[in-house]
Amino acid sequence: MSQARLEATVGIGAPTTSHIFSLAWPMAVKAIFLHGTVLIDGWLVSSLGEAALASMGLAAAIGGIILGIIFAFSHAMQIRAAQAFGTADPVYLKSTLLCGLTISMAIGGAGLAFIFLFGPSLIDHMAPNRDVALNAWLYLRVFSLVVLLESVGQCLSSFFNGCGRTRLPLYGYALSVPINILCSVALIHGLWGLPSFGVTGAAMGSAIGVAVQVVFFAIRFLQIEGHLVRTVGWRHVSFARTLKRYFLFTLPIAATFSSATLATHLCMLIYARMALNDFAAMTLIAPWNMVAGQIAMQWTQATGIIVAQLLGRRANEATLDAFLSKAWRGAFVAAGMMGLVFLGLSMSIEILYADLSPETRATLLGFMPILLITSFPRATNAICGNTLRASGDTIYVMQIFLWSQWVFRVPATALAVLVFEVPAFWVLSLILAEELVKFWPFHSRLWRGDWKRAVVTE
Repeated sequence: MSQARLEATVGIGAPTTSHIFSLAWPMAVKAIFLHGTVLIDGWLVSSLGEAALASMGLAAAIGGIILGIIFAFSHAMQIRAAQAFGTADPVYLKSTLLCGLTISMAIGGAGLAFIFLFGPSLIDHMAPNRDVALNAWLYLRVFSLVVLLESVGQCLSSFFNGCGRTRLPLYGYALSVPINILCSVALIHGLWGLPSFGVTGAAMGSAIGVAVQVVFFAIRFLQIEGHLVRTVGWRHVSFARTLKRYFLFTLPIAATFSSATLATHLCMLIYARMALNDFAAMTLIAPWNMVAGQIAMQWTQATGIIVAQLLGRRANEATLDAFLSKAWRGAFVAAGMMGLVFLGLSMSIEILYADLSPETRATLLGFMPILLITSFPRATNAICGNTLRASGDTIYVMQIFLWSQWVFRVPATALAVLVFEVPAFWVLSLILAEELVKFWPFHSRLWRGDWKRAVVTE
């Protein structure tokens, strides 16, 4: 790995906002493709009615927990790969990649076992009626293929991101998403002579699209970085020791993202106890929230990648300060763009979801003020979290997420839905309350400045 290649990614001296943008925009578009597929599935299934939406939302909540754990370790891979890329050590990069793949595929296998052992009983317990439960299980059974494929695809995608090749994951999604949509449309509604599978057809389309994407990632990796597989040696003498060290580094990061995913999907399972119209609205707004959030989230993740690369090459504190101040201003712009997405959605609900009941559409429209306000603390918290993770301060970040979610958000959601039966607007407002709870712990830690003196080469 040449120094010239490294400097081409992070720049000489303090990287500028253009360096962040060059990394962030492919990651953002890719993430929008990823979450947008769920949004499109929701839109396609909405024509089948609220009960079909409830089936998909329930199954996606269970499958999403396992998929979220895979994504969590892929985020950790992204940070470790960025640090390794900063050192320009091919042994470090090879070790990071193979350790990441080993852990990710083990999670995928365990996830399949969980789905087939516990999925049916969990769905039966949470579903509002038998028809919803049956369709949810049919969807989840097919969606398990997506879980297995993503255990490889997300790992390779994050490795590319950490090395600054953020366009490759974008190209993979640009290839797979149209295939996903076409297959989903055909299999949901039985077009072009194919059988009609209803809700299950959306899961089939997703599985076909992800399979195409994983094949693309594997081919491009072998073409570009295949030499790493032939590199001799391990970062810490043996593969076993290297895997242990990698796991210990990634565990707090993965625990942070896994906790966030588990909390989100557990809340979705709690939402299933709401009135059918309210639950359908919560099912529809969740992917919109994720899609719009990627504008700011990927900006902040690109910031974290560059911080990790700068720390890997031991940049001075002045360079780090200059870079982060530029990144911070960009995060506020990204949050404003998120707000514009929600504003556009509020003006289009009557058109996009004309097949839904007026009550469901009114609930969706009522969510907009909360989502607009939440964009700003969410973006600035993410700048803090990604910068601290890049420096190795992973346990502190994990602790903030754990107590804000499990001491505050999840219990508050359970009380709001199961005990007090409050309106959906106030249930959704808990996501804003969670960001405000995290605000001071994140910012005070970043302002202390220890992250600028971190050594990430050990």
